[in-house]
Amino acid sequence: MRLRNVLPAVGAFAALLIAGCNHMPGAPRAQELARPEDQLDFTALYKTNCQGCHGVNGKNGAAYDLSNPEFQALIDDENLKMIVTLGMPGCRMPAFSRQAGAMLTDEQIDALVKGMRQAWLKPAAFGNDKPPAYDDDQKGDTAHGQLLYGSHCASCHKDSPQQQVTSPDYLALMSDQALRTIIIAGRPDLGQPDWRNDKPGQPLSGQDVTDIVAYLGSLRNPASNAAAPAAPVR
Repeated sequence: MRLRNVLPAVGAFAALLIAGCNHMPGAPRAQELARPEDQLDFTALYKTNCQGCHGVNGKNGAAYDLSNPEFQALIDDENLKMIVTLGMPGCRMPAFSRQAGAMLTDEQIDALVKGMRQAWLKPAAFGNDKPPAYDDDQKGDTAHGQLLYGSHCASCHKDSPQQQVTSPDYLALMSDQALRTIIIAGRPDLGQPDWRNDKPGQPLSGQDVTDIVAYLGSLRNPASNAAAPAAPVR
């Protein structure tokens, strides 16, 4: 065999040998592909899992505005983590944890909760006022709730089809807890006031909120899957 035919073959073999060394057991690789479960960046996790429903930067989405500082001040870490982990019964908020058959690890859920707190929590959001409790297991008075709805809510919700919160179709998508949260913390991204401003000078009490939720809940189609308990199951 002539030397000029041997040299290219030797060079090719040497190149393969050198490349193979990089994949020998224990040898570091130049670049490891990141696994989805290793992603702990809040911005990336929120964009992938939350933004489609809750909107860019936590507002102006179809679902509740998570960036509302009153919501963040109203709910505690335990309830916020539970909702992300297991979803919210009676509405379209799904579970995101692996234990519930979804994709996120406990560490990723912790990163989401921590990121929301750091970005949007303002502990003094209510000033000197104390809001009604986030959840309530007391039975509401439906008749009283109807009267309160008429005096505190109907003036804003009666004219626009998009604001028909008494519609069974709308209520089929909303759990009692979701309704309670909106009444207390409002939806500033949609101009919805909180429990203090539904009627100036006459803030709603915790029982008032419970009664309004009971009234709205009574308007649901009984066959709807949204006939949910007042609060997520703990």
